[in-house]
Amino acid sequence: MDEIIIKVQGLRKTFKKLRKKEGFLSSFRSLLIRDFERIHSVKGIDMEIRKGEIRGIIGPNGAGKSTTIKMLSGILFPTEGTVDVMGFTPWLDRERYVRHLGVLFGQKSQLWWDLPPIDTFLLIKEMYRIPEEDFKARLNRFKSMLQIERIIYQPVRTLSLGERMKCELVCAVLHEPPLVFLDEPTIGLDIVSKETIREFIKQMSRDKQTTFIVTTHDLADIENLCDRVTIINKGTIVFDDSMERLSSYFSNRKVVEIKFTQPVEEKLLDSYKVISSGAMSVSIEIDTGEFDLKKVIFEILDRFPVLDVNIMNIPIEEVIKHIYSHEEKVVGYGEKVGVG
Repeated sequence: MDEIIIKVQGLRKTFKKLRKKEGFLSSFRSLLIRDFERIHSVKGIDMEIRKGEIRGIIGPNGAGKSTTIKMLSGILFPTEGTVDVMGFTPWLDRERYVRHLGVLFGQKSQLWWDLPPIDTFLLIKEMYRIPEEDFKARLNRFKSMLQIERIIYQPVRTLSLGERMKCELVCAVLHEPPLVFLDEPTIGLDIVSKETIREFIKQMSRDKQTTFIVTTHDLADIENLCDRVTIINKGTIVFDDSMERLSSYFSNRKVVEIKFTQPVEEKLLDSYKVISSGAMSVSIEIDTGEFDLKKVIFEILDRFPVLDVNIMNIPIEEVIKHIYSHEEKVVGYGEKVGVG
């Protein structure tokens, strides 16, 4: 059985916020009598993460995912609940715990702007007491994997965003931590840089059994990286399962893309649920619980001048948007309960 390195039970976080009232008298009264409201940011989360897993944690803004990550990393104390990470309670054992962590924040840098990345790497070597031979071996491996042999000797201010992010990733994993938090690791990067960083993360997970927790708004990161995804909405977990399960969440709905050999009038498509259309193409959605997919396809082939047909599952973006916007919680295959 795979080793569980993170176990979260009944995690809650409530913030007190001073109520603001309009008017001079109300403002003056608030100096004498404090009136607070309670904001329940996290409302009871249970979660387990296994060693070597790449776990995606996503949710809309204000859902509570950032608060959850801050409690997992020891920055915040919870109001209730327990967190066990590699035998540590993050907020109580913070000094020892953080030596086992790596972090990469897409919008915050560990690099010194006017110095080359190699200087930061050497500083990390001293901070974590990495032996010289291990340091050289790891750095050589990372230089090859990320193709940064030349750029680590140039001032950070001269590097592109993609080059900087590769060096930021080296900072996060140079001491070979068993757990790494990645916040928006590919934000603003071009396609080639994104793919390089994703492959690096996957290889570290395979080779070193490094556990990665990824928070991102780029769903391509989730699809290409994560074994499992946890979706947090309104302070609770509304989905916690494999990417395969998420992709098949609407298994009874299919998107059919059709290309025509000549233009087709839009009114002729009124009998179908059209998602998008153009003069020479159309995308329609078919509920296979109501309609026979094969019959619909044959009908389309018979009625229209079809060049090509492509049948797909509902895009992952639509699945996640549906989970965000509906008050339901996925607790098992096909089973849903209301979130209250």
